[in-house]
Amino acid sequence: MSATDDEDAGRHAFDVVSSRDVHVGRILALRMDEVVMPGGGTASREVVEHLAAVAVVAVDENDNVMLIRQYRHPLGRRIWELPAGLIDHAGEDALNTAGRELAEEVGLAAEHWSVLVDVAVSPGFTDEATRVYLATGLSEVDRDMMGEEEADLTQRWVSLDEAVRMALAGEIVNGASVGGVLAAHVVRSGFGRPRPADAPWRDRSTRFAARAG
Repeated sequence: MSATDDEDAGRHAFDVVSSRDVHVGRILALRMDEVVMPGGGTASREVVEHLAAVAVVAVDENDNVMLIRQYRHPLGRRIWELPAGLIDHAGEDALNTAGRELAEEVGLAAEHWSVLVDVAVSPGFTDEATRVYLATGLSEVDRDMMGEEEADLTQRWVSLDEAVRMALAGEIVNGASVGGVLAAHVVRSGFGRPRPADAPWRDRSTRFAARAG
């Protein structure tokens, strides 16, 4: 590759020349985009639009982490995860959603919040993104009424070290939960720093939420 080729690489604009909906459901949509490729032609790209989500690594004063176990139908089994939920409206504040989900799912409130990681769930075919928060200064609050699936969930405190072990052992497989647990361990060990709770979120998925206005 010549120096000129190298300078030109990565500059192509992948413009969308047409787009059509294949399916629009309750929490996601499937659309087909026709995209201009570097060689001059076009290629079809299937894109799953999904609501953005938040997850919470709630850590107590003893470095224990709250995990929940709930049924996930695509996997056909119950799995261990962080408390989490969807951002239902385009203009909804992500931090407010995180606080609501923490209360609804595990009956906790947090005094201190920061951002651990932002996770593009599977950017090869979906715009779904999850922001994972670190929540400390915890206190108990009343749990609100939950949905049918959430009513079946169980919860458990585990040490942060045990949560890391579970992630590495394949006992925690949810992507945002794996990333959040490992990031929390890095931060709590002093090897990294979280971002402010209101840090910009460039890749927050908004297109499906915008369909509803």
